[in-house]
Amino acid sequence: MIRLALLLVAIALPGHMARAEEIVLGLSRDQVAITATFDGSDILIFGAVHREAPPPVNADPLEVIVTVAGPPETAIVRHKERRAGIWINADAVRIEGAPSFYAVATTAPLGEVLSITEDLRLAVSISRAIRAAGNRAFETANHVAALVRIRKAQDVYRLQEGGVDLDRETLFRTSLALPADLVAGNYTTRIFLTRGGKVIDSYETVIGVRKVGVERWLYDFSREQAALYGLLSLALAIAAGWAASAAFTGWRR
Repeated sequence: MIRLALLLVAIALPGHMARAEEIVLGLSRDQVAITATFDGSDILIFGAVHREAPPPVNADPLEVIVTVAGPPETAIVRHKERRAGIWINADAVRIEGAPSFYAVATTAPLGEVLSITEDLRLAVSISRAIRAAGNRAFETANHVAALVRIRKAQDVYRLQEGGVDLDRETLFRTSLALPADLVAGNYTTRIFLTRGGKVIDSYETVIGVRKVGVERWLYDFSREQAALYGLLSLALAIAAGWAASAAFTGWRR
Protein backbone atom coordinates (compact mmCIF):
# COMPACT_ATOMS: atom_id res chain seq x y z
CA MET A 1 0.00 0.00 0.00
CA ILE A 2 2.83 2.36 0.81
CA ARG A 3 4.45 1.71 -2.56
CA LEU A 4 1.11 2.29 -4.31
CA ALA A 5 0.65 5.59 -2.46
CA LEU A 6 4.13 6.75 -3.42
CA LEU A 7 3.48 5.80 -7.04
CA LEU A 8 0.25 7.80 -7.10
CA VAL A 9 2.04 10.82 -5.62
CA ALA A 10 4.80 10.50 -8.23
CA ILE A 11 2.22 10.41 -11.02
CA ALA A 12 0.27 13.37 -9.65
CA LEU A 13 3.32 15.52 -8.90
CA PRO A 14 4.23 16.52 -12.53
CA GLY A 15 0.68 17.67 -13.18
CA HIS A 16 0.75 19.73 -10.01
CA MET A 17 4.09 21.27 -10.91
CA ALA A 18 2.80 22.09 -14.39
CA ARG A 19 0.07 24.22 -12.79
CA ALA A 20 2.48 26.06 -10.47
CA GLU A 21 2.24 29.07 -12.83
CA GLU A 22 -1.19 30.10 -14.09
CA ILE A 23 -2.58 32.89 -16.26
CA VAL A 24 -4.81 35.63 -14.89
CA LEU A 25 -6.17 37.45 -17.97
CA GLY A 26 -7.74 40.81 -18.72
CA LEU A 27 -9.13 42.45 -21.88
CA SER A 28 -9.65 46.13 -22.61
CA ARG A 29 -12.95 45.06 -24.24
CA ASP A 30 -14.66 41.78 -24.99
CA GLN A 31 -17.17 43.16 -27.50
CA VAL A 32 -16.51 45.06 -30.74
CA ALA A 33 -19.39 46.86 -32.51
CA ILE A 34 -19.24 47.32 -36.30
CA THR A 35 -21.07 50.50 -37.33
CA ALA A 36 -21.30 52.45 -40.59
CA THR A 37 -18.23 54.48 -39.59
CA PHE A 38 -16.18 51.58 -38.18
CA ASP A 39 -12.52 51.86 -39.24
CA GLY A 40 -10.89 49.20 -37.07
CA SER A 41 -10.28 48.71 -33.39
CA ASP A 42 -7.39 48.09 -30.99
CA ILE A 43 -7.69 45.36 -28.38
CA LEU A 44 -5.44 45.47 -25.33
CA ILE A 45 -4.76 42.01 -23.90
CA PHE A 46 -3.08 42.00 -20.51
CA GLY A 47 -2.68 39.73 -17.55
CA ALA A 48 -0.50 38.36 -14.81
CA VAL A 49 1.16 35.10 -13.87
CA HIS A 50 -0.13 33.63 -10.62
CA ARG A 51 2.35 31.39 -8.82
CA GLU A 52 1.80 28.84 -6.10
CA ALA A 53 5.59 28.70 -5.55
CA PRO A 54 8.74 30.41 -6.87
CA PRO A 55 9.91 29.18 -10.30
CA PRO A 56 12.53 26.43 -10.28
CA VAL A 57 16.15 27.52 -9.88
CA ASN A 58 18.02 27.83 -13.21
CA ALA A 59 14.75 27.34 -15.11
CA ASP A 60 14.36 28.56 -18.69
CA PRO A 61 12.87 32.06 -18.96
CA LEU A 62 9.11 32.37 -18.99
CA GLU A 63 7.60 33.30 -22.36
CA VAL A 64 4.10 34.36 -23.43
CA ILE A 65 2.23 33.72 -26.69
CA VAL A 66 -1.09 35.37 -27.59
CA THR A 67 -3.24 34.31 -30.55
CA VAL A 68 -6.50 35.80 -31.87
CA ALA A 69 -8.43 33.83 -34.51
CA GLY A 70 -11.43 35.14 -36.43
CA PRO A 71 -14.42 33.06 -37.58
CA PRO A 72 -13.44 30.23 -39.98
CA GLU A 73 -14.27 30.44 -43.67
CA THR A 74 -13.58 28.59 -46.90
CA ALA A 75 -10.73 30.00 -48.98
CA ILE A 76 -10.04 29.13 -52.61
CA VAL A 77 -6.40 29.28 -53.69
CA ARG A 78 -5.65 29.10 -57.41
CA HIS A 79 -2.38 28.09 -59.03
CA LYS A 80 -1.40 29.88 -62.23
CA GLU A 81 0.67 28.40 -65.04
CA ARG A 82 1.95 29.90 -68.24
CA ARG A 83 0.71 28.01 -71.27
CA ALA A 84 1.24 29.12 -74.85
CA GLY A 85 2.48 32.45 -73.54
CA ILE A 86 -0.67 33.09 -71.48
CA TRP A 87 -1.04 32.87 -67.70
CA ILE A 88 -4.08 30.77 -66.77
CA ASN A 89 -5.51 29.20 -63.63
CA ALA A 90 -4.28 25.60 -63.76
CA ASP A 91 -5.96 24.30 -60.60
CA ALA A 92 -7.68 25.44 -57.45
CA VAL A 93 -7.84 24.09 -53.92
CA ARG A 94 -10.55 24.76 -51.37
CA ILE A 95 -9.08 25.28 -47.91
CA GLU A 96 -11.81 24.66 -45.37
CA GLY A 97 -11.89 26.38 -42.02
CA ALA A 98 -9.20 28.98 -42.64
CA PRO A 99 -9.44 31.77 -40.03
CA SER A 100 -10.73 35.01 -41.52
CA PHE A 101 -8.25 36.79 -39.25
CA TYR A 102 -5.30 35.38 -37.34
CA ALA A 103 -2.69 37.14 -35.25
CA VAL A 104 0.15 35.72 -33.16
CA ALA A 105 2.09 37.89 -30.71
CA THR A 106 5.04 36.60 -28.69
CA THR A 107 7.67 37.77 -26.25
CA ALA A 108 10.46 36.40 -28.48
CA PRO A 109 10.83 34.65 -31.87
CA LEU A 110 8.14 31.98 -32.12
CA GLY A 111 10.63 29.23 -32.93
CA GLU A 112 12.43 29.93 -29.65
CA VAL A 113 9.41 30.05 -27.35
CA LEU A 114 7.41 27.11 -28.76
CA SER A 115 8.66 23.70 -29.83
CA ILE A 116 7.54 22.03 -33.05
CA THR A 117 5.86 19.30 -31.03
CA GLU A 118 3.81 21.78 -29.04
CA ASP A 119 2.91 23.66 -32.21
CA LEU A 120 1.66 20.42 -33.76
CA ARG A 121 -0.38 19.67 -30.65
CA LEU A 122 -1.92 23.11 -30.13
CA ALA A 123 -1.88 24.61 -33.67
CA VAL A 124 -0.43 27.97 -32.62
CA SER A 125 1.48 29.17 -35.70
CA ILE A 126 -0.49 30.52 -38.65
CA SER A 127 0.09 27.58 -40.99
CA ARG A 128 -0.67 25.03 -38.25
CA ALA A 129 -3.89 26.83 -37.36
CA ILE A 130 -5.05 26.46 -40.97
CA ARG A 131 -4.05 22.82 -41.28
CA ALA A 132 -5.71 21.99 -37.96
CA ALA A 133 -9.06 22.70 -39.61
CA GLY A 134 -8.88 19.31 -41.34
CA ASN A 135 -6.84 20.02 -44.46
CA ARG A 136 -4.36 17.28 -45.27
CA ALA A 137 -0.89 18.82 -45.31
CA PHE A 138 0.49 16.64 -48.13
CA GLU A 139 -2.28 17.88 -50.45
CA THR A 140 -2.39 21.58 -49.57
CA ALA A 141 1.00 22.55 -48.12
CA ASN A 142 1.91 24.82 -51.04
CA HIS A 143 -1.58 26.29 -51.20
CA VAL A 144 -1.61 26.95 -47.45
CA ALA A 145 1.72 28.76 -47.81
CA ALA A 146 0.26 30.80 -50.67
CA LEU A 147 -2.83 31.67 -48.63
CA VAL A 148 -0.68 32.77 -45.69
CA ARG A 149 1.47 34.91 -47.99
CA ILE A 150 -1.58 36.59 -49.57
CA ARG A 151 -3.35 37.27 -46.29
CA LYS A 152 -0.18 38.58 -44.68
CA ALA A 153 0.00 41.09 -47.54
CA GLN A 154 -3.63 41.99 -46.77
CA ASP A 155 -2.65 42.42 -43.09
CA VAL A 156 -5.25 39.94 -41.82
CA TYR A 157 -2.62 37.32 -40.91
CA ARG A 158 0.06 38.68 -38.60
CA LEU A 159 3.06 37.45 -36.66
CA GLN A 160 4.24 39.97 -34.07
CA GLU A 161 7.39 38.45 -32.63
CA GLY A 162 8.44 40.51 -29.63
CA GLY A 163 4.97 42.08 -29.57
CA VAL A 164 4.22 40.94 -26.01
CA ASP A 165 5.80 42.86 -23.12
CA LEU A 166 6.61 40.73 -20.06
CA ASP A 167 7.67 42.52 -16.89
CA ARG A 168 9.68 40.48 -14.36
CA GLU A 169 8.03 37.29 -15.60
CA THR A 170 4.83 38.42 -13.88
CA LEU A 171 2.89 41.04 -15.85
CA PHE A 172 2.32 40.84 -19.61
CA ARG A 173 0.51 42.93 -22.19
CA THR A 174 0.08 43.28 -25.92
CA SER A 175 -2.07 45.35 -28.27
CA LEU A 176 -3.64 43.92 -31.43
CA ALA A 177 -5.16 46.09 -34.15
CA LEU A 178 -8.30 44.64 -35.71
CA PRO A 179 -8.83 45.68 -39.37
CA ALA A 180 -11.78 47.72 -40.64
CA ASP A 181 -13.18 44.86 -42.76
CA LEU A 182 -13.77 42.52 -39.84
CA VAL A 183 -15.93 39.45 -40.31
CA ALA A 184 -18.65 39.41 -37.65
CA GLY A 185 -18.52 36.51 -35.21
CA ASN A 186 -16.52 35.19 -32.28
CA TYR A 187 -12.78 35.82 -32.16
CA THR A 188 -11.08 33.12 -30.12
CA THR A 189 -8.25 34.47 -27.97
CA ARG A 190 -5.66 32.07 -26.53
CA ILE A 191 -2.75 32.79 -24.21
CA PHE A 192 0.07 30.34 -23.57
CA LEU A 193 2.83 30.35 -20.95
CA THR A 194 5.91 28.45 -22.04
CA ARG A 195 9.30 27.46 -20.63
CA GLY A 196 11.93 25.85 -22.80
CA GLY A 197 9.44 25.61 -25.67
CA LYS A 198 6.90 23.66 -23.60
CA VAL A 199 3.46 25.00 -22.70
CA ILE A 200 2.98 25.05 -18.92
CA ASP A 201 -0.41 26.79 -18.86
CA SER A 202 -3.00 28.15 -21.30
CA TYR A 203 -6.12 30.28 -21.18
CA GLU A 204 -8.90 30.79 -23.74
CA THR A 205 -11.63 33.41 -24.07
CA VAL A 206 -13.78 34.98 -26.79
CA ILE A 207 -14.08 38.50 -28.20
CA GLY A 208 -17.48 39.07 -29.81
CA VAL A 209 -17.65 41.16 -33.00
CA ARG A 210 -21.18 42.22 -33.96
CA LYS A 211 -22.76 44.52 -36.52
CA VAL A 212 -25.04 47.17 -35.02
CA GLY A 213 -27.31 49.94 -36.27
CA VAL A 214 -27.73 50.36 -40.04
CA GLU A 215 -24.92 47.89 -40.72
CA ARG A 216 -26.77 45.21 -38.77
CA TRP A 217 -30.08 45.93 -40.52
CA LEU A 218 -28.53 45.79 -43.98
CA TYR A 219 -26.67 42.60 -43.13
CA ASP A 220 -29.81 40.86 -41.87
CA PHE A 221 -31.90 42.16 -44.78
CA SER A 222 -29.39 40.91 -47.37
CA ARG A 223 -29.47 37.43 -45.79
CA GLU A 224 -33.21 37.14 -45.12
CA GLN A 225 -34.50 38.87 -48.28
CA ALA A 226 -31.69 38.28 -50.79
CA ALA A 227 -33.82 38.71 -53.93
CA LEU A 228 -35.48 41.91 -52.73
CA TYR A 229 -32.13 43.24 -51.51
CA GLY A 230 -30.65 42.66 -54.98
CA LEU A 231 -33.55 44.42 -56.72
CA LEU A 232 -33.35 47.40 -54.37
CA SER A 233 -29.59 47.63 -54.88
CA LEU A 234 -30.09 47.60 -58.64
CA ALA A 235 -32.82 50.26 -58.40
CA LEU A 236 -30.61 52.48 -56.24
CA ALA A 237 -27.72 52.09 -58.67
CA ILE A 238 -29.94 53.07 -61.62
CA ALA A 239 -31.35 56.03 -59.70
CA ALA A 240 -27.90 57.22 -58.69
CA GLY A 241 -26.68 56.92 -62.30
CA TRP A 242 -29.68 58.84 -63.60
CA ALA A 243 -29.26 61.57 -60.99
CA ALA A 244 -25.56 61.93 -61.81
CA SER A 245 -26.32 62.10 -65.53
CA ALA A 246 -29.06 64.69 -65.01
CA ALA A 247 -26.80 66.82 -62.83
CA PHE A 248 -23.99 66.67 -65.37
CA THR A 249 -26.37 67.58 -68.23
CA GLY A 250 -27.76 70.52 -66.27
CA TRP A 251 -24.24 71.73 -65.45
CA ARG A 252 -23.22 71.69 -69.13
CA ARG A 253 -26.21 73.83 -70.04
